[in-house]
Amino acid sequence: MLLSRRRFLVAASATLLAGCNTRYVQPVPSPGLARDGYEGAAPSYSHIPPEYLQMYGPMPNEQFPIPAADLRRVKPQYFRQIVPYQSPEPTGTIIVDTPNRYLYLTMEGGQAMRYGVGIGRAGFTWGGSARIAYKREWPRWTPPAEMIARQPELEEFRNGMAPGLANPLGARALYIFEGGRDTLYRIHGTAEYWTIGTAVSSGCVRMINQDVIDLYNRVPNGTKIVVLQAPANAPVAGGAQQDFALPS
Repeated sequence: MLLSRRRFLVAASATLLAGCNTRYVQPVPSPGLARDGYEGAAPSYSHIPPEYLQMYGPMPNEQFPIPAADLRRVKPQYFRQIVPYQSPEPTGTIIVDTPNRYLYLTMEGGQAMRYGVGIGRAGFTWGGSARIAYKREWPRWTPPAEMIARQPELEEFRNGMAPGLANPLGARALYIFEGGRDTLYRIHGTAEYWTIGTAVSSGCVRMINQDVIDLYNRVPNGTKIVVLQAPANAPVAGGAQQDFALPS
C-alpha cells in the first residue's frame, strides 16, 4: 500500500515537516549520562564489547570528522547488529518499525541488519510503501518559512545551512518519494546520538551518523522502503527478542 495521499497532504500542509526538526538546536553534549540513555548509573566502557566501540568510533576521514559516539548514552538494543528477521519483502528492502524504533535492512537467509532510530512525532501519522529516490552526503538543510517564523534566529539559513556536524541532517540523507512526489520525509544522520530510541523530530527517521553512513553505503537509489505503524505492543517479525545485552 502506498503512502496515502490524504496522509501526505496533511503532513505536508501542516508544517512541511519543519525540515525534519520541530525546533533546531545546535548539537551539543547534553548534561548527564544517566538520564539520556539509561536509568541509574551509566555502564562503564569496560562492559561494552570492543567491536561496538570500533563500530561507533571516530571517523576522521569524513569531510567533517565525526567523533566517537559515547555508547554509555545509547541503549544497547539500538546498536547496529544482524538479527533474525522474517519478512515478505525482498532482500534489500528498508523496513522502519516505528513503534519499536528500529530500522531493518532485509538480508538473505531470513536475517536483517538492524539499526536503532529516532522517530519524529509526526512520523506516527504515516506508513506504507515508498522508495529512496536519491541520497546525499553531508546535505544542506533548509528550514521552511513556517519554521523561520517560529524561530527568527534561523533567518540566516533561509537559503540553506551548510553541511557539517551542526546540520540537523547529519552526515547523510536518504530522500523518500512516493512515485515522483517528494514526501518530505528523510532518513538522516544526527550528532545527537543520545536521542536514538525517542520521538524527537518532526517526521524524519534519524540515525547515529556512523549508522546512517553504513546504511547509505548498502542501499542504492530506488530502494524500497516500508514504514510499519503496528501498535507498540504487537509482535514484531523476527529478532525483536534478540537484543544485544551488555554483560553484567
